[in-house]
Amino acid sequence: MGATAPRYRLISMRIDRAGWPFITGPLAPAAVLAAAGRAGGRRGLRLAAWPFAVLSAYMALFFRDPDRRCDVEAPAPDDVLSPADGVVMVAGEPQEGVAPEGDWQQVSVFLSVVDVHVNRSPYHGEVVESSYRKGSFLAAYRKESAHRNERSELWLRDGDRTVVFRQIVGVLARRIVTRTGVGRRLATGERMGLMKFGSRMDVFVPRDCTVLVQVGQRVRGGETVIARWSDAR
Repeated sequence: MGATAPRYRLISMRIDRAGWPFITGPLAPAAVLAAAGRAGGRRGLRLAAWPFAVLSAYMALFFRDPDRRCDVEAPAPDDVLSPADGVVMVAGEPQEGVAPEGDWQQVSVFLSVVDVHVNRSPYHGEVVESSYRKGSFLAAYRKESAHRNERSELWLRDGDRTVVFRQIVGVLARRIVTRTGVGRRLATGERMGLMKFGSRMDVFVPRDCTVLVQVGQRVRGGETVIARWSDAR
């Protein structure tokens, strides 16, 4: 009997469109220095081109946008997925003064500068509220960053189920890209934006959900189930 076929296959590795200016920018001086170095036989110029080439390669790495399981296989209807790659900072009881008004559980994911920064919707439904608030740029792993840093907040509703999630910038992240808004319907795991550069994402689920991740656990956006509704549909 042959080996069992994998349940899904990664289809492609794309670059998010927001990354192209950061990728192509350093390539111009790299090309000029390399060409001048070859033409004049000046090794120093050729060496000077390398930092720009390395920077461009890093930007391609940062803005990579790989397909995930949710892109080829519909998630279970009761699953809440991680909206980003990273490490779980909070799992369960919400941090004081951080959660929206109401009775919530919190899952927070810290994204390092080498993680995939494309953000995905943790659940499915209609965006019923959307807000953007300017703020500070504290390190994203600090508790204060959750309510003091610049952030975008979305409320997603499907019938009687509501999930709230936030994109929160950090020390290096100075811009939030949110490609959705009120009235838009999102699928679980659907791409909805990104952050530049290291940052965090907070997800708030009601007490009807069971949180399935632990602090310190690595998660993958669009794949790792971070919570699940107990009243299965």
